[in-house]
Amino acid sequence: MRELHTHSDVNGNDPGTALRSPETVMRLARMGSMHQSRLSFMRVLLRRLASENWKFSRPVWNIDSTGEGHAVYAVMGPARTYSLVAFAHDLPDEMRSDRVIATAWDATFALFDGTPDEGDIARLALNVPRQEAGRVSGRELVLARANRSVRLFDYVRRCLGEGIQPDARELDSVGYLMRTTAVYGSGKFGAADRESICERPELAGPFQVEMLAVYLIRLFTFDIVEHLAQCDSPSTAVKFATTLRETLGVGNSTGLGMAPFLINHPVLINNWITARETAIARVRSLRQAYATEIAIFGDRLRRARLSADLWHTDHPAKSIAVDTLRTDLARLEQHVAAGALASTFPWDVLAVWAGEELSLEGQEAALSLILEPYGALIDSLAETMKADEQAQFPINGAMRLRELKQLIRENYNFAASIDFSQPASQSRIWYTSQEKLEPRLGERSEPVIAGYEQPLGTARDVMALLQCLATWPDEDTVAKLLMAEPGHRHAVRRAQIVQRFPYAEIRDNTVGDGLFPIDLLRCKLSFFGATHFDPKTDRWVRIAMYRGAPTPENLTPLTAEDWVYPRLSAG
Repeated sequence: MRELHTHSDVNGNDPGTALRSPETVMRLARMGSMHQSRLSFMRVLLRRLASENWKFSRPVWNIDSTGEGHAVYAVMGPARTYSLVAFAHDLPDEMRSDRVIATAWDATFALFDGTPDEGDIARLALNVPRQEAGRVSGRELVLARANRSVRLFDYVRRCLGEGIQPDARELDSVGYLMRTTAVYGSGKFGAADRESICERPELAGPFQVEMLAVYLIRLFTFDIVEHLAQCDSPSTAVKFATTLRETLGVGNSTGLGMAPFLINHPVLINNWITARETAIARVRSLRQAYATEIAIFGDRLRRARLSADLWHTDHPAKSIAVDTLRTDLARLEQHVAAGALASTFPWDVLAVWAGEELSLEGQEAALSLILEPYGALIDSLAETMKADEQAQFPINGAMRLRELKQLIRENYNFAASIDFSQPASQSRIWYTSQEKLEPRLGERSEPVIAGYEQPLGTARDVMALLQCLATWPDEDTVAKLLMAEPGHRHAVRRAQIVQRFPYAEIRDNTVGDGLFPIDLLRCKLSFFGATHFDPKTDRWVRIAMYRGAPTPENLTPLTAEDWVYPRLSAG
């Protein structure tokens, strides 16, 4: 890490601190160790909702004692209102499934642009519970569905009905009452296209509309369990205490359907990573850490240790990684207590130490933590994280092949060391399953799927392009090459994109036998702001979203800043 990082001899802050190189950051093992930060999308959204004083209400609650019916949650900002229309269902246990091909759920949702009237709700009632089998309109921005975490949901329902609050330890053991199995936006099933809302300030950032929908879904999960407890025992039921509500988030089951996103959106991912790396570099360039900043960092570090203690995973490799993270955070706390932040450029010194002494999990956790005291320095970077992929899609056909070859050698040197003639180096194949209607990962040895491969093996494809280029004159153009060899268009486009966007490409083999798909999931979900990753296999993971976040009645600029890590006990 040290060789990538130098300082100018200047007074005050040093603006010359280098960003970490793509060769360091864009490796799958490191991407699969990333943690949420101040730039994560949930945190960005809550800061806006709080600073702009958005107003929340529940104008409609029409749900009966069996849990059937609908409700509407409205949130009003400076210019617009958005409404979550929630449909509650009395779902038999045998029909509850997290699989994408399920046809029934405990709750289904649509985020509506504006305030729905009775006709809108009637239309949505015919379509939203059917999800993929229904159709929505351009007035709908998000379509979602969720199932109960049956054990915890029933436990909380029973406790509230008996007039007592649930045990906080039981809540911590799961972390959510319901988990979403899909949150669809960007034009799915007739909903509004991203282009129709991307100029709105509140929705311009990545996944802000989806994060808003999930925040409102969280309110529904609290209200429905409280409502059913009241229906069960009208004379004894109590309200769900706000302090306990806020310890819970919304669960999510995420599988391979999300994994190709990072590969298919190179410019967007570049902008996410660039913002995070710029934030890290800005903090590392600070000449001094003041007492208040050190105190905030120490508080967040101690609470991050509590958060890591709440992680639960049965996956062998990730279980070891979580244990190592806990050890690393303890070592980091000891290192800071010994005076590590008293030096000049303390955060840089700390980052270098972490790079030499801690695991990848520990390193990335430390880098996220050093951002915590510096909102004024880095929060504006959230505005740079959006992207127009289409603007970068055209290929520069006038480029000489000499330049194209040089680009590949400079940016894909990691791929040059991979022998793609060996079966193990391209043993995996990405395809779209007709049954599950989403990307899947299979073995290339299965002939039935070989003809359905998706272009997600970029390193292999670019190396094939380079091999082809060896037979072409340097002075020929890309246009001439692609007229004769159109199959290389995808690889040419990627090589040209990474020239302009250095973090656009994953610097690893995404079709080899060493691929760990949940590394892709973990990276994306960390930018969402997820915590408590619980991999079930190497291909799907459960997470919690908004765990610890303030509910609307407690949402202020102060609470919006400080909710990700669990609170320290008074003792």
